[in-house]
Amino acid sequence: MTGRHRPLRIGLSARIMHKVPPALGFRGKTLQFLEQSAAHWIMRRGVLVFMVPTIDSTSAIGRDAVRMRDYVAELDGLVLQGGADVSPECYGQTALAPEWAGDRVRDRYEIEMLWEFVFQKKPVLGICRGCQLINVAFGGSLWQDIATQINGAAVHNDAEAYDSHIHPIAIERGSGLSRLYPGLETALVNSLHHQSVDKLGNGLVVEARSPRDGVVEAIRWTGASHVVGVQWHPEFHREGDAGVLNGGPLLAEFLGKAEDRRSHVEAPVAGTAPA
Repeated sequence: MTGRHRPLRIGLSARIMHKVPPALGFRGKTLQFLEQSAAHWIMRRGVLVFMVPTIDSTSAIGRDAVRMRDYVAELDGLVLQGGADVSPECYGQTALAPEWAGDRVRDRYEIEMLWEFVFQKKPVLGICRGCQLINVAFGGSLWQDIATQINGAAVHNDAEAYDSHIHPIAIERGSGLSRLYPGLETALVNSLHHQSVDKLGNGLVVEARSPRDGVVEAIRWTGASHVVGVQWHPEFHREGDAGVLNGGPLLAEFLGKAEDRRSHVEAPVAGTAPA
């Protein structure tokens, strides 16, 4: 390749709107979309962001025409963005309330995509729902509703305050997160979730908790590639805001792993000339 170094290409999982409000004008259609803050948070580092659409049984596109492995081969990393609950069916439970039934279409799509990135040893960063999805994909389970299932739980979701609702986290000593934020034992983060990690998935370790109730706030896979999940939305934290945890180091680590993996994949084989 000549000229300017190719920017990293990061995939962003799609949010799905199955029932579109009539005012939007897409009667009877399904919308797949991304949230602007998530895309811009990544793009500020000079990275190209691509939303990866789903393919399901009702699609006009056959699975033999477009394969997930082909999408992943063209991308350098994956960010799983927030959104609807993960369906309890994914971890062998039934929904305790109708509104917690989740989105099985999105679950199946994201789990397939997550594992393809893992197989290709490309990094994954899960945000909020994305953190929960990682835990479930690795064989873990979730608390379906923190407020009603965990005695003495702190408030983790305030509908009125939304992204201005914050609470402290305690960073586990010796964790990857502690290395990203040396000397920092506690921090403030936003909190917009009512579900959280219950049984920890295979090969995952806890990197941060809510100090009041022990709710898991960050996880990391100990396997062969970079898989990290955080319960807060780092893209909602304003750069330079001393009141909340700076998401810069978290993103820099993820993009650094993506750059390392791309360099490994694109390195010429010994004894051959580059194209």
